[in-house]
Amino acid sequence: MDKRLTLTTLAALTALLYGCHSSSGDNKPDDPPQLSCADITTEALDVPGLVITNAVANPATDAGTSQSAPAHCLVEGHLNERKSEVDNQQYAIGFEVRLPTDWNGRFFFQGGGGTDGAVNPALGSLPGEGQATNALSEGYAVASTDGGHKSIDDGTPAGGSLFGVDPQARIDYGYNAVGEVTKVAQTLIQRHYDKGADRSYFVGCSNGGRQAMVAASRFADLYDGVIAGNPGFNLPRAGIQHAWDNQQFASVAPRDAATDRPIIEQSFTLPDMQLVAGKVLGVCDGLDGLKDGMILNSAACQAAFDPAKELVCVSGQTPGTDCLGDAAKVDALVRVFDGPRNSQNQALYASWPWDAGVGEMGWRIWKLAMPFPNPDPTIPNSIIATMGGSALPYIFMTPPVQVPGAGHGLIDYLLGYDFDADAPGIHRRTDVYTESSMEFMTPPNPTDLGAFNAKGGKMIVYHGNSDPVFSVHDTIQWYENLKNADAEAGDYARLFTVPGQNHCSGGPSTSQFDLLTALVDWVENDKAPEQVIAMASPDSTLSGVESRPLCPYPLYARYDGHGDPKVASSFECVEP
Repeated sequence: MDKRLTLTTLAALTALLYGCHSSSGDNKPDDPPQLSCADITTEALDVPGLVITNAVANPATDAGTSQSAPAHCLVEGHLNERKSEVDNQQYAIGFEVRLPTDWNGRFFFQGGGGTDGAVNPALGSLPGEGQATNALSEGYAVASTDGGHKSIDDGTPAGGSLFGVDPQARIDYGYNAVGEVTKVAQTLIQRHYDKGADRSYFVGCSNGGRQAMVAASRFADLYDGVIAGNPGFNLPRAGIQHAWDNQQFASVAPRDAATDRPIIEQSFTLPDMQLVAGKVLGVCDGLDGLKDGMILNSAACQAAFDPAKELVCVSGQTPGTDCLGDAAKVDALVRVFDGPRNSQNQALYASWPWDAGVGEMGWRIWKLAMPFPNPDPTIPNSIIATMGGSALPYIFMTPPVQVPGAGHGLIDYLLGYDFDADAPGIHRRTDVYTESSMEFMTPPNPTDLGAFNAKGGKMIVYHGNSDPVFSVHDTIQWYENLKNADAEAGDYARLFTVPGQNHCSGGPSTSQFDLLTALVDWVENDKAPEQVIAMASPDSTLSGVESRPLCPYPLYARYDGHGDPKVASSFECVEP
């Protein structure tokens, strides 16, 4: 007997939960009727707390691009509308669900990003760069959510994080919105198609990757497969890294003559980091058997690369050309890559790998500066100093720390962050904030996927080695811990690291790959992915590279020594 809970059975249970019965195409007299798109209303569904604001049949549009949409029913609405007793703001869990006319029987939850705050079109964005299609066009019913809040455009960088003052909004953002919208989407599928989904998938990158890992843990009964890209599953810890980075950068930054404030974006210029990337390549490029601008054997690279030897200038060398700078400047960068620590030398987040992608703009916009003029360079405009910087005090600290969002408020907060006194705040609770950020943001037990495995669930995790916001080392450590907890973890969860890739895309990498097909094949045909062929995107800075295999960790792709060096077939996945 198949012990897995099928999605058809699940849909029936979900329908019962909401006061109706699953019909699976064979209605009984007391079963609710199948609903056409025009018939989908708040009253017809009769789900507590659910409001349908729009249900309209849309024709097919823009065939042949990732923004394509086949003929489908678009349903928009919200759940659990309320007024906060803490910050006096209105909240609701916003969502949309798109139900294609030509349905393939599958459900696809599209993960969010950043601090959410908006309902992105539920087209079903696929992992990998340059996708010419989306899940909706492939026949999936697709859902998305705003995470339970709307971003507040108050003209300050903190605007997107102000919801963190409300206790329930924090929980909705962390996990509850995904669970609630999933149940509504499954109810809509049941009522519109007169049957439940055969399989359900969750796909996301960044915060969406975190949501995917949370879904596999908290909502194991609702999903058959998940893809978690560059997951920030330890997002509050990564938030501490944002403060750490800015403090290290500020320690070697030039000072503004008028205010004596650090000009952080000038601490390490783009040419500086391109020099660093070149030095790393000089040591590590050939460790995989081929010098091609990619570091496929990252583990060997971390052991071989000595930043003090390679980056510190010595007599006769020119800073910025032959070397990075003096020992103080190199030490500051080393501290960034080593990760944050308190005064007891306890690690507060993961370390980061030296990799070829650290000299890319995709690394710089997160860590140091956006690629356009900054009207006041004493206020950093990097993403970790704006979106990330505001998330740390407002969302991840308990109780929330309300700092001035305009002017120098956020950067002053980050530069004054105390890694002894403040960092424990991510684990703190109060009578008002009953769940710490580490509780509502992370999977309850990241190394326990027993329930997900028991129902036949499969998980693919991928992570760029040059991700500047969430460290691939953190994800690798999670996977090592998972395997230590369950020696058979590779039967249901696999990690693929992406050499050179920045955050979810970009970098000197082969970032075009089809993980959804690999996941579906694993879930529905029991064919585990032994490797994934990845192509170089047209925007890649690589030269002479067409494709490479992505190997399941801890394997890496090594050149066979005689095949065409441009293509994946000349590489094999081997032990480090």
